[in-house]
Amino acid sequence: MSYHNPVLLQESVNALSIKEGGVYVDVTFGGGGHSREILKRLGVNGRLFGFDQDPDALSNVIDDERFVLIPENFQYISRFLRFNGVRKVDGVLADLGVSSHQFDEAERGFSTRFDGDLDMRMNQKSRVSAKEIVNEYSEEKLAEILFLYGELRNSRNIAKTIVEKRAGAKINTSFQLREVLRKYLPKAKEHKIIAQIFQAIRIEVNEELDVLREFLEQIPNLLKDEGRLSVISYHSLEDRLVKRFIRTGLFSGEPRKDVFGNTSEPLKKVGKLIVPTSQEVKANNRARSAKLRIATLKN
Repeated sequence: MSYHNPVLLQESVNALSIKEGGVYVDVTFGGGGHSREILKRLGVNGRLFGFDQDPDALSNVIDDERFVLIPENFQYISRFLRFNGVRKVDGVLADLGVSSHQFDEAERGFSTRFDGDLDMRMNQKSRVSAKEIVNEYSEEKLAEILFLYGELRNSRNIAKTIVEKRAGAKINTSFQLREVLRKYLPKAKEHKIIAQIFQAIRIEVNEELDVLREFLEQIPNLLKDEGRLSVISYHSLEDRLVKRFIRTGLFSGEPRKDVFGNTSEPLKKVGKLIVPTSQEVKANNRARSAKLRIATLKN
């Protein structure tokens, strides 16, 4: 099964400062590109755990006694590591969003380029797919997710049109949805707007921002002293959560101060924001919006 080159491969793995005998987690295993690079740097006593809820990823399992693939959502990272006898780790890597493989499989419904069922489930056992959201959500709820997750200012009009059109016939495929919304897709901005619409629906289907929040909140208790967090995000909603949590330990508001005016953020950033080189973007279009942030425990 073909998976594309991982984005910011060397930079994100370098960020982990790998110790030969350390314990590491790749929470977005996918095609296994990041995991293979981590294993190259681990010694015989090192251990690596991968997480991936997508059954397609199982075909990429690495035959290495140091590696264990856990077929679950990474929001349950602490629970499933405990099942495997691990409470603290030396580093965690996350490459967020949809894999190139998922985008390239028309039947998964993630891509705006192919016609396929409105699905968009990363975990194919999930009950709710994009089809239920498009055909069953209220106009108000649709408008809300299009505004919050797609950052679309005309979300109310788009939601109204979807509700009106589905009253005549269900909207079952990617291209049917595109056709329903044709008037909102001027030629110059067609790709950008349809991508924002698909992003909003996909985030709702997979509860991606809730999952990211739950994952990040577990990191301070999971990392050993000097342990590292390495996170690649692809859109501003994800990146904002990662940046704020590293800076304040919160997703909104400001940290409380004690009587001396001190705050107690659990993490601190390591280095500056890293983005792909122009050469990587040229070689791998998926890299164009990637942002890598690195953190460690605050002393």
